[in-house]
Amino acid sequence: MGRVELAPMIRQGAVTRDGRGEAVVGVVMMLMGANARTVAQDVHDRIGEIEQSLPDGVTIDTFYNRTELVNRTIATVITNLVEGGLLVIGVLLLLLGNLRGGLLVAASIPVSMLVALTAMQRFGVSGNLMSLGAVDFGIIVDGSIVIIENIVRHLNLHRDDHDTPHLEKIRRACHEVARPVVFAVGIITIVYLPVLALRGVEGKMFRPMALTVVFAMAGSLVCALTLMPVLASIFLKRVSDRSPPLFRLAKRLYEPALRLTVARPKRTALVAASGFVASLALIPFMGAEFMPRLDEGAIAMQIWRLPSISLETSNQISTEVEQVVMGFPEVRTVVSRTGRAEIATDPMGVEISDTYLILEPRDTWRFDSKEELLAALDAALDQRFPGVMFSYSQPIELRVAELISGVRSDVGIQIFAGGGTLDDMQRVADQVAAAVSQVPGMSEVKAEQVLGLPALTVAVDRGAIARLGFNAEDVLDVVETVGGRTVGTVIEEQRRFAIQVRFDERVRADLEALRRLPVALPGGGDGPATWVPLEQVADVSVGSGPAQISRERIQRKITVEANVRGRDLASAVAEAQRRVAREIDLPPGWFIEWGGQFKNLEAASSRLLTLVPLALLMIFVLLYTSFGSGRMAALIYLNLPLAASGGILALTLRGYPFSISAGVGFIALFGVAVMNGVVLMEYILQRRREGADPTTAAMDAGRMRLRPVLMTALTDIIGFLPMALAASAGAEVQRPLATVVIGGLFGSFFLTLLVIPSLSQWFVGRGEQREDGGGATTVA
Repeated sequence: MGRVELAPMIRQGAVTRDGRGEAVVGVVMMLMGANARTVAQDVHDRIGEIEQSLPDGVTIDTFYNRTELVNRTIATVITNLVEGGLLVIGVLLLLLGNLRGGLLVAASIPVSMLVALTAMQRFGVSGNLMSLGAVDFGIIVDGSIVIIENIVRHLNLHRDDHDTPHLEKIRRACHEVARPVVFAVGIITIVYLPVLALRGVEGKMFRPMALTVVFAMAGSLVCALTLMPVLASIFLKRVSDRSPPLFRLAKRLYEPALRLTVARPKRTALVAASGFVASLALIPFMGAEFMPRLDEGAIAMQIWRLPSISLETSNQISTEVEQVVMGFPEVRTVVSRTGRAEIATDPMGVEISDTYLILEPRDTWRFDSKEELLAALDAALDQRFPGVMFSYSQPIELRVAELISGVRSDVGIQIFAGGGTLDDMQRVADQVAAAVSQVPGMSEVKAEQVLGLPALTVAVDRGAIARLGFNAEDVLDVVETVGGRTVGTVIEEQRRFAIQVRFDERVRADLEALRRLPVALPGGGDGPATWVPLEQVADVSVGSGPAQISRERIQRKITVEANVRGRDLASAVAEAQRRVAREIDLPPGWFIEWGGQFKNLEAASSRLLTLVPLALLMIFVLLYTSFGSGRMAALIYLNLPLAASGGILALTLRGYPFSISAGVGFIALFGVAVMNGVVLMEYILQRRREGADPTTAAMDAGRMRLRPVLMTALTDIIGFLPMALAASAGAEVQRPLATVVIGGLFGSFFLTLLVIPSLSQWFVGRGEQREDGGGATTVA
């Protein structure tokens, strides 16, 4: 009646490698909250133990390891921190003109970072690209710069006063600037707090950064107010009365410009306002994206075939694709995962392959960029495999996008059908894909394949089975045996094997043979069993059925995916939306939602529209608290528009679109930009209380605070410079943030030194100045 044999389960997937045929792949899943480097090292150690017991000729080879990316990004962070720290120390020594003073300020860096690292350990913040990569040593030393610079200036000014003790001179110098330092550093710290309200991917990335900066700034403030005076009292017994050459040059250039702007406040205000308005005109041309794409150093390529394809043919195509890819010397190895494993942690049809391309070091490439390599790969594959679709991403980026938005591309266009058939859905999706593919920058556009899967359909004839006296289950038992029916289990110690009955492959592949399958009639007694062919009680046919049906919110949907190349995400999607709205006529009850990275961008941008005004409000409240006057707070607040102008201009000049990374950079910039304004305004008010007229107070404040303002601005800029210029792994995320801060600090630097003294004649020169009990100056 049949034969008994050992046979494998029906295969739902396979793995091929390097064009040499099939391989066996294991995937290690990391638990939530675990450390990737630690897990990878533990797996590597355990593999070493397993290899000792492998048969001859069998080896275990790790083809993809996240630790390589982690190590490269950590190396980027360390390089940026070391270079930034050395540059900051160099600027301190050049501008302060006092070796010991410069080294004292530099000493605040390790102390502040020790506080930050201790707090990170306490609150479970790991050291990574974002938590440590956005730390600027220039900002950390700002408070210490103001303290030490004022001590050096005060000691030099009173060097002939032998009656006042050395400690008293240092105490007076610190007391003179302690209040503005507390408020200025406090503003920088507090302005990062709204970043903690970010959610989703952007929250995971930037909350550790905000926490680390808050920890470091808190440590730097304590260091500036306690450690710096103590060290100064020990090591700054005598100071030189000679300014360094760089500062003397800056002073010679600055004083004529200061006199010019103070003498013409209206023109100065007009120029500043014009610069701000002109920068706003650049915003429509910037474009926007969710996050800069971090180069993982590997390529995740997807191969899409017709749903009707068999696993064997899919493997053959994958092998041939790998052979073409291995013809590129930039590729070290290529592994294709087709379909799914027996344990379907990543369900996928046999028509889809996830292909990992592990690349050689960048200095061995023939191409200048990964984009050029992808273009060459795509051209070679399209020419060799017509009818097969290819899309390109990166291993981690692909998985994260799929988990968050449900699509494996930058843009997911979800078409929800309020009615109609699958044919209608496929038709509309193909029309949308055709329209989107015409948009410049949209590439690898593909519609979800919901039709085209060959299916054997058996429709039971209810009338026929009723006449013959049996029910539908009797017919379906025969049909089930075509694919295989489990009738028992074999147990061998701890192993279990299913006993499955199914028809021979020759029968399963022959439609006529299937139609003649015997279906036993219900009978009684000991007489011979009678049967009828299956075709007498059912309609047996082969046709095209649904490949998959997707649902969301109790509605059927079909998805169109696309990647964006050579263009920013926001403008590409905006043009695609206009084209789809113009060319596609949706049936009644149907609607379209745009998802993927674009949806993340919309959600994050919406949250930034709340957080940025909140940060600005917090800054104003602190400024008002510091000076007890809305007029003084408003004057310093003028730093922010010109700082924003500098950030916008810097992004435009470097060709960077607006991103969430740049948005966080603006939040950080606003906190840093007001610090120098606070220090300068405090001295203007001090001179007014001493009886100086508004013009004299503005000129004196500019001259006296030139060096601390110059030092803090340059150290902040220099500290971010390695981050802005880095080209190694992970720098893509840091560059927009650093670019915004550097550009904005350039703008606020000139505004602080020129515009604020000029306009202070209007703000401070009117009304009556009076000092309250707390030392704040109120302008009536």
